[in-house]
Amino acid sequence: MPPAPSLAPHSRRNWLKTLAFASLADPRLFASNVTHFAPKARRIIYLTQAGAPSQLDLFDYKPGLASQFDKDLPDSVRNGQRLTGMTAGQKRFPIAPSVFKFQQHGQSGLWLSELLPHTSKFADELCVIRSMHTEAINHDPAMTLLQTGHQIGGRPSFGSWVSYGLGSENADLPAFVALISRPSGPTNAQPLHERMWGSGFLPSKFQGVRMSSGKDPVLFLSNPPGITSERRRAMLDDVAALNRLKLDDFHDPETQARMDQYEMAFRMQAAVPELADLSKEPAHIYERYGPESKKPGTYAANCILARRLAERGVRFIQLYHRGWDQHNNLPSGIKSQCHDTDQPTASLLGELKERGLLDDTLVIWGGEFGRTVYSQGVLTRDNHGRDHHPRCYSLWMAGAGVKKGHVHGETDDFSYNIVKDPVHIHDLNATALHLLGLEHTRLTYRFQGRDYRLTDIHGELVKQVLA
Repeated sequence: MPPAPSLAPHSRRNWLKTLAFASLADPRLFASNVTHFAPKARRIIYLTQAGAPSQLDLFDYKPGLASQFDKDLPDSVRNGQRLTGMTAGQKRFPIAPSVFKFQQHGQSGLWLSELLPHTSKFADELCVIRSMHTEAINHDPAMTLLQTGHQIGGRPSFGSWVSYGLGSENADLPAFVALISRPSGPTNAQPLHERMWGSGFLPSKFQGVRMSSGKDPVLFLSNPPGITSERRRAMLDDVAALNRLKLDDFHDPETQARMDQYEMAFRMQAAVPELADLSKEPAHIYERYGPESKKPGTYAANCILARRLAERGVRFIQLYHRGWDQHNNLPSGIKSQCHDTDQPTASLLGELKERGLLDDTLVIWGGEFGRTVYSQGVLTRDNHGRDHHPRCYSLWMAGAGVKKGHVHGETDDFSYNIVKDPVHIHDLNATALHLLGLEHTRLTYRFQGRDYRLTDIHGELVKQVLA
């Protein structure tokens, strides 16, 4: 038998060419794909409702509160728990039952508020967690904890961890994209800082790319006047040659990251304008997502864009809708927020399901904490506010690998304390990573002599919500 052929230089070159052509034909072959086990989900669409939606008015039905109107919240329920500076000085804490009706939906009989008529049609797709909790009691640290696993800024965001762990399925688009929408009605919209989609101490190529509704969907994407694509290509080649010299001298990974980002930006110049151009969407899509969908930058338009990003292989798509912080005038404020978000959210779920994308997409809907059962400020029969409440709140998941039409966790009669199956943010993140095929204790990055992870030293898999 003749000896096996060696990998001669010419055959090695041919092999590398084959790999190069394969990567062009199917970029997914060159995603990091360091999954620890078979994934259920290939991507996440995170519908982040910034400002803390009231669980009492949307998901956590408490009919017994109707008879408790304007009565003081028992001390035994509050039990001396921490309050914000906005209500700590109140002389009393009057109970404010929800003014909205609840109804059971679907074969699962899931209780949902009348504020969610469109989402209610997908009750049998939802897995509602009513026992979420967090330590943070103010928005900025709570959002930072939700997004990075720590209340203090400086750590990588959830999407950056996913980008680092799994890479991209599309060589022409970033693995992690962030979209932000403002409420249509007058409301208190908390600011969002770029660290929410930042890469922290991970290489900067893993940070989220924010897309906006301006002339350039990504800032400075277009070439300046007089600069052609060919001239841009030549300039990048020259800059890359200089950067390679620095990389050889100092071996700084950020130099390589910068080179990668320049190349990604060049490819995005062709891919992003087509992606962001919603004008070719048929009329029935705009009708489906509602009247706001034709306005660039709205939550509805961003939901259409999220579907387009999912179709193109983006790993982590994060929508932020601001304005859920109803310290006063909650009934009108939350009604306006649901007007902005309910129909587009349901339409996104419907489209994902119809196109077969919900089978391998994990959708998460929720905010950073909940709202109090007691009124902030003056309580009347038809108006009140609610303060921040980190002790318990609700969110839902749908899609790849989660139980359908399922409710996990339980709160007390006042939706103030958790009485069954608590789920911390670290547990939620560990479970979401699990669905992507990543064991959260093994997805680590060494920085300044310590191994870090999204869940820090915490986090347990919530097996009860898995299909």
